[in-house]
Amino acid sequence: MVRFTILGSGSSGNCAYLETDQARILIDAGFSGKQIAQRLEKIGRKIEDINAVILTHEHSDHTQGLNILCNRHKIPLYCNRLTQEAIAGNLNGFTNYQIFSTGSTFMIRDIGIETFSVPHDAYDPVGFALTAGKSKIGFLTDLGYATRLVIERIRQSNVIVLETNHDLKLLQNDTKRPWSVKQRILSRHGHLSNEAAAELTKEIVTDNLRQLYLGHLSRDCNSPELAFQTVSTMLGTIGAMHVSAQVTSQDEPCSTLELA
Repeated sequence: MVRFTILGSGSSGNCAYLETDQARILIDAGFSGKQIAQRLEKIGRKIEDINAVILTHEHSDHTQGLNILCNRHKIPLYCNRLTQEAIAGNLNGFTNYQIFSTGSTFMIRDIGIETFSVPHDAYDPVGFALTAGKSKIGFLTDLGYATRLVIERIRQSNVIVLETNHDLKLLQNDTKRPWSVKQRILSRHGHLSNEAAAELTKEIVTDNLRQLYLGHLSRDCNSPELAFQTVSTMLGTIGAMHVSAQVTSQDEPCSTLELA
């Protein structure tokens, strides 16, 4: 049995848990070590159970729990070289890096992990296509736009985690952010809007897709209702009634998804 849980996803923190018969891994660690421990406890798991952390990129909303996970609990960390160099200063003394080359595929016990480059304003950000049993999970939390490579890598997934960061109107009308920040978010190395995610949905939905998680929502420039409505409308338009869409939460784990 394969079990997959989004422990939390939003602009202030991102972390997911994947379990198979042989492996228990975290995808990103964007909450404090204490928060990650508490969220694991909610699903009946412990930090001590974790075999590895795999990292998409170095931004703090994906890395803030690494010091506890890696230095205190000695959990191996899988990342590419540029990401490792970016975070090394915050992990003084830690040596158990498992360095992969972007574009490569590797195994953690019985989980296959395919890595691919994504456009985002980090040193060398990646997406993941994870194969666990007969299931494939596509993981896209931060990207400015979907390249053909991105679409190709995740298109046959049974489960996809897809960024729906902001609503275009809410972002444009936001008075807290300076225009330069808005430009960065809207750029081709920024974040996907609800509208862009809905357009991407047309490209990635196949008969194999069953679960679509909408993640990395901005607290200020989006809402769960807007993200869900925008993507669900597209699913209805293309006749993808077999796909279940679910908005992730910054504050609580999603229900655990069990896959054969």
